[in-house]
Amino acid sequence: MRRVRKISSGGPWEESFGYSRAVELPNGLVLVSGCTSVVDGRIAEGGPYEQAATAFGVALKALGELGLGADDVVRTRMYLTHVRDADEVGRAHKELFDAARPAASMVVVAGLVDPSLVVEVEVEAYRAPGGAA
Repeated sequence: MRRVRKISSGGPWEESFGYSRAVELPNGLVLVSGCTSVVDGRIAEGGPYEQAATAFGVALKALGELGLGADDVVRTRMYLTHVRDADEVGRAHKELFDAARPAASMVVVAGLVDPSLVVEVEVEAYRAPGGAA
């Protein structure tokens, strides 16, 4: 039986808050923690579209370390700080996941861990039984 696998990205809050970037369960479900546009300790420049694309890129990189990609994504969650950003974040989502068509949620929240962040995303993927681990 496969064991739980954990992936760390070395993100700025993983160590201090005690979490993993991604966790793969023995049943093939992969959960990717909330991702923002923080790369190498810096917030990527740009508006909601760019932040969403970068945040999804962080999540997809973690999936890649487990041998999975955008086509394996079955659910996404997008947390926005402003409803006016919904179309731009949605556009980034469509560009990455249009072929996979995962279940998706988009929620407006009061704020994120850094006030310059406008979007945070979560991704869940699935590895079919017998898929490469």
